[in-house]
Amino acid sequence: MNRRRGRKFGRRLVEAARSGAAGQVADLLRAGVDPDAVDVEGTTALYAAAVQNEVAVVRLLLAAGASPDRESGHGTEGTPLCAAACWGHHETVSALLAGGADPGLREDHGLGRSPLTWALLGPHPETVAVLRAAGARTDR
Repeated sequence: MNRRRGRKFGRRLVEAARSGAAGQVADLLRAGVDPDAVDVEGTTALYAAAVQNEVAVVRLLLAAGASPDRESGHGTEGTPLCAAACWGHHETVSALLAGGADPGLREDHGLGRSPLTWALLGPHPETVAVLRAAGARTDR
């Protein structure tokens, strides 16, 4: 897939992920779109799905090889796990952890908050429990 076409389909993937269109996401992935493709804001499809609590899409993207710890945006968004934890999406948090997300990884290239800190600030007790069961610790 050429670069220009790849960007176009990457934007489509992010939008489909954001809206929970699992069938469209699956079709794009089968067509060879990179699961880590980004839109013009640098948002990854996995981050967009995590923010919107689109668990089925999160699982599709992870199965296709999307990086669970890749930061999204141009310094404005963070990791998919931090996003899901921030909003208390405990099922999405579980799916990301099952897909290999690091429960202790702080966003902003290690300088920001951890997923557990975001969940505690919510407060989102179910999400806190999922993260603690995965070995997450509070920030120091």
